[in-house]
Amino acid sequence: MPNHRLSRKGRYIAWATAGVVVVAGAGIAAQTSMAATTWPAQKTYTGRAFDTCTAPSLAAMKAWKTDFYGAAAVYIGGKNRGCSQPNLTASWVKSVNSVGWKLIPLYVGAQPPCQTSRNPEKFTASTAASLGASNANDAVAKASALGMKAGSAIYLDMEPYDISNKACNDAVLTYVRSFTKTLRAKTYRAGYYGFSSSSAKAIATAKDKTDLPGNLWYALWDKKNTTTADWPWDPKLFTNHSRGHQYMVNSKETRGGHTITVDRNAWDAPVAIIG
Repeated sequence: MPNHRLSRKGRYIAWATAGVVVVAGAGIAAQTSMAATTWPAQKTYTGRAFDTCTAPSLAAMKAWKTDFYGAAAVYIGGKNRGCSQPNLTASWVKSVNSVGWKLIPLYVGAQPPCQTSRNPEKFTASTAASLGASNANDAVAKASALGMKAGSAIYLDMEPYDISNKACNDAVLTYVRSFTKTLRAKTYRAGYYGFSSSSAKAIATAKDKTDLPGNLWYALWDKKNTTTADWPWDPKLFTNHSRGHQYMVNSKETRGGHTITVDRNAWDAPVAIIG
């Protein structure tokens, strides 16, 4: 839900202004930089997924394991993560995995210098590369501690910013490339969450795709459960199970007596490898 990253008001303002199968996985040409290492097979989930601020209780996850959702995004770390995670432990991960849930690790890293929100951690042009690397190392450590093994995808959360600000956008791309390269060096797949109007657009439309993430999760709140029909960019990009689409936010839903406010996602992309 919106306040896992920004307040609801702040996020809307920023936005306005600015099935499981194992496959090899590719996404974009930059992903070929993984070829030098022997990689675990990619674990892909295709279907509906939800994300919510705090990982739900195990009881809630068991109650919610119906045919509607098959995967859940969890906020594994980052200084800008908006909620505490009392339930998110290695034991919880193992238990929900055994129930049949697929998990999508999301890391709320440093944010752009031109972003208007007051995040605890921001990068600058001079710190973008070093922070990208240190954030990625932390993301891998957090994922590993939760039992998410090498070969898992980790999605970097980048909130809206003014992509027409060239200096700011260049700093973002430097940060993202550093984050991605560091993940891959540790044999974790790189994913990226952003907005179709800004932060995701910056990745999808970058002329130089070198070291950019191979999996793109785009926020476009059109209430369309698809990763293809409303794909805003070149249809040849992020193919072969490399897309997620956040299509609805703040959906208050009850299953098995447990009510959770979630964001809905159409998913066709890698998830965590557990066990």
